[in-house]
Amino acid sequence: MRALLASLLLASPAPVAQELELVGGVEPQPFFAATQRLIDALDFLGAPLSDAEKAAIEAAGAEGEAGVMAVQRILDPHVLCAVHVNPEARVKATEGPAPRVLAQGGWRTFLVKVQNEAGVTAELGVRSSAALPVFGSPALPESDETTPAEAAHRFLELAIARRPPLRATLSGLELEYAVLQLYSRDAGKREASLAFDVGQGTQDLGFRGEVPLLFTCLPAVEVRFEILDVDGEPTTAAITLRDDQSHVYPSPGKRLAPDFFFHQQVYRRSGESVTLAPGAYTAEVTRGPEYEKLVQRIEVPEAAEHDVTFRLERWIHLAAEGWRSGDHHVHAAGCSHYDSPTLGVRPEDMLRHIEGEDLNVGCVLSWGPCWDFQKDFFEGDVHPLSTDDHVMRYDVEVSGFPSSHCGHLSLLGLKEDDYPGTEHIDDWPSWDLPVLQWAKEQGAVTGFSHSGFGLQIPEEELPSYVVPPYDGIGANEYVVDVTHDVVDFLSAVDTPAHWELNVWYHTLNCGFRTRLSGETDFPCIYGDRVGMGRVYVKTGPGPVDFDAWLAGLRDGRSYVTDGATHVVDFKVREVRVGEPGSSGVISQLELAEPREVEVTARVAALLDDAPNPEISELPLEWQPYWHVERARIEDTRRVPVELVVNGVAVAQQELTADGKLVPLRFTARIERSSWIALRVFPSAHTNPVFVIVGGKPIRASRRSAEWCRASVDVCWEQKESGIRLEEKDAARAAYDHARATYDRIVEESVAD
Repeated sequence: MRALLASLLLASPAPVAQELELVGGVEPQPFFAATQRLIDALDFLGAPLSDAEKAAIEAAGAEGEAGVMAVQRILDPHVLCAVHVNPEARVKATEGPAPRVLAQGGWRTFLVKVQNEAGVTAELGVRSSAALPVFGSPALPESDETTPAEAAHRFLELAIARRPPLRATLSGLELEYAVLQLYSRDAGKREASLAFDVGQGTQDLGFRGEVPLLFTCLPAVEVRFEILDVDGEPTTAAITLRDDQSHVYPSPGKRLAPDFFFHQQVYRRSGESVTLAPGAYTAEVTRGPEYEKLVQRIEVPEAAEHDVTFRLERWIHLAAEGWRSGDHHVHAAGCSHYDSPTLGVRPEDMLRHIEGEDLNVGCVLSWGPCWDFQKDFFEGDVHPLSTDDHVMRYDVEVSGFPSSHCGHLSLLGLKEDDYPGTEHIDDWPSWDLPVLQWAKEQGAVTGFSHSGFGLQIPEEELPSYVVPPYDGIGANEYVVDVTHDVVDFLSAVDTPAHWELNVWYHTLNCGFRTRLSGETDFPCIYGDRVGMGRVYVKTGPGPVDFDAWLAGLRDGRSYVTDGATHVVDFKVREVRVGEPGSSGVISQLELAEPREVEVTARVAALLDDAPNPEISELPLEWQPYWHVERARIEDTRRVPVELVVNGVAVAQQELTADGKLVPLRFTARIERSSWIALRVFPSAHTNPVFVIVGGKPIRASRRSAEWCRASVDVCWEQKESGIRLEEKDAARAAYDHARATYDRIVEESVAD
């Protein structure tokens, strides 16, 4: 019997009540817009419609009113209850045809069909006398005290989904579908009456707003995971569980930390578990981009518990090469992803995600909306939960502060996180330079976050000489602050690659030596997982040393990547990136006169055999911004590895993206002081090696210097109004210093 019930849960919806009446006279355009939002919401909640259903709905969109009828026939089998709001706004409810099957300890997702003759735009409410007492829940009945007998019959939690892309209220359209989520504490047969309303006093007479439903609640099975790394040792991994209808388990919509409701995956350490109903599931198991994706079928039996073993495999192992991965910009709170953005999640939750993506270093940055709570976890050192291979440190993103309009800042390795003389973030400076100077005084490593915002350019060619608007929160004031020697790095990977690289290339051409680092800005720009943007730093063997890793980031002993391309051991002649040359200067090769130089590295990339046009055909301005698929050469499995000198690709070799590290060798003639790097655009980029010819500074492009000089003026025009009056004289002087610096560099630079 239990096996029969399990198969019923995992099968396509089958009618258990009469078909619902079709509603006519519905305006097609807003109905189809609302239906698309419903489809997106069901995908997000892990309860998607089938591909066939989605295709049929898309086809119906061209059929006008007949298409509205067709969509009802597709969606109605998923409806648990139908709600009718009459012209007087009285609510009547009837049962729908969806199977009334729940799972003990888990959430299930259903549709509610709403015929709204009154055109009301209030919230659709749902209550039940079987609801469990949840603090602040509107699902509890409004009456009286609960007796022990009544409490014993409560087993249910219920909620109408209201998060975007769904509306929090009804739209007022004649017909729409809402999403209802139900949770069962118990197993077995359980009855619950669901009562619907659109505000106090709208319930119809004679209990017609209530629907009594008999649910079959399948018993939970504790499924324990043994997760083994390539060396056979237990580890942590990301696990995505789906049934044959692609429904995700545990249900994302009602997860609590450390499981995030905006994820398909959950993170489990070896020995930990989830609860599932008996049946068949497919598990996708990953552990960051260096691992092969494991797809494994799971048959959960009718038992109290069940054990499953996952054995992971890598396609590359950079830590074994001495390169340690890091994401210098992740958050534990503050974005709309979290129910309590001013609080967020705790360090143990963030470390689990860092471990589950095999990220050696995760910098958890506290910022404006969550400042008062999350800053309590700042210790001026690595967090005590850190391990030998996975280090977490709390630091600061200057975002949501008075200076944010000039560009958000990532401040890493701080000893003190409160700006002197401040009691609240509103007391901080209203422009970036004083904040950067304060951070540098205490030995921190500093950079700009999500660099490309505000630096958008209308062309993909690099370098571009179009001066951007400087109207965003990326590396806007960078063109000024870099002249004051207070910027260690620019962030990359989480904004369009050509926007990020363009400003970097121009300042490198002027002789500045800012490095590049990789970030995700999780979960604000990318919410999929931490470490989607990474920087790999050469630190050598042994446990991860955060101070050594951060010094390598500062010195550019690193490369930036989406995780699918790796460029290791990059060097120009005998000088390795991020290491001292013969003069003792980091990343600097000295030449007495112009000559040809040899450039070497080992490079690996991994592409699927078949192209993915859903990514490759996207404009560079659309996510994912950095992705190896964008680098694919036509329909082959090859990518271009480019030698970049002073921002221009001067040579190219093709690499088969089969995951193997391949030694590559280039030669280039260097006529004047220059910088050299390797890239696979837009998937990976090394930091530069600086070649000094005849002792002269790098002045590679007069046009770049003129671009920077013009940029200072545009930046001042955009930011001046946001700088406090009492700080404006100092800011004006700092901008004038930048103008004078670029004027001098223009005169010293080689004409293009």
